[in-house]
Amino acid sequence: MSLHGKVAAVTGATRGAGRAIAVELGAAGATVFVGGRSTRGHRSPIGRDETIEETAELVTAAGGRGIPVRADFTVAADVDAFRARIESEGDGRLDVLVDDVWGGELDVHFKPFWEDDLERQLGMWRNSVQAHLVTLHRLIPLLIRQPGGLLVEVTDGDSDEVYSGMLAYDSVKVAIRRFGVVLAQDLGKYGTTSVAVTPGFLRSEQMLEHFGVTEENWRDAIEQSPHYAMSETPRYVGRAVAALAADPERERFSGKALASWTLMREYGFTDVDGSRPDWGRWYEEVVKPGLDLSTVDVAKYR
Repeated sequence: MSLHGKVAAVTGATRGAGRAIAVELGAAGATVFVGGRSTRGHRSPIGRDETIEETAELVTAAGGRGIPVRADFTVAADVDAFRARIESEGDGRLDVLVDDVWGGELDVHFKPFWEDDLERQLGMWRNSVQAHLVTLHRLIPLLIRQPGGLLVEVTDGDSDEVYSGMLAYDSVKVAIRRFGVVLAQDLGKYGTTSVAVTPGFLRSEQMLEHFGVTEENWRDAIEQSPHYAMSETPRYVGRAVAALAADPERERFSGKALASWTLMREYGFTDVDGSRPDWGRWYEEVVKPGLDLSTVDVAKYR
């Protein structure tokens, strides 16, 4: 699991999965460039308190080196400046690029597409798909400078068969997943692995607040949302990405849409509480058949 001497960049690292991935890469010894719009001097556009400086401090505290860089990843000039910082402070190399930028939180309304505000949905595309394209265009040349690189496109879901219930959101996540899958064909010739990775039912800061719980009493939310019993902390997908990054034979996964639970089965890591939530198995064996949860042994899936 050692990433000592490696340089990573994580976009959308202010909170949630991006923050956790950055921290776990740091825990493995990497230098991590933490990118996002929210800083102590520039409040989050969605009104939240988390900052990239905090994430960088968590990376350093975990054992790596965290370097915060403010960037709006929809803006090419910002991403150029982000790349310049990596080149000047990262010995001119980039070993791992985790493209997690999202920024569409306020635009997700689960209603029929034609009944929602069009500009809101287009904004979701700009803050996510456009941001990923700009990031990839500017940072891939640095990633492929030497063989052995890893690109991780963070999305929601590992299959196109499941509809999220909201057209714009669903199409965004499918597009990002597709980036991770198809770029394997372009990057393979440079010895770079490209994948898409998804968490399961995530206990992010925003999701905990949505249910009115904390990480300490998160199980209280199961009454509101029974499938929350199979939720996972952001650190779980963070450990999944760190394990993949440290695997010298990770090229075998190139072009795949992976998940925290599939990588858990491969590498055997746990969530912070020692459990191994398997959302994929839970979905196939419990959610799809519509089982009565009172008859299900939840522990069997954790």
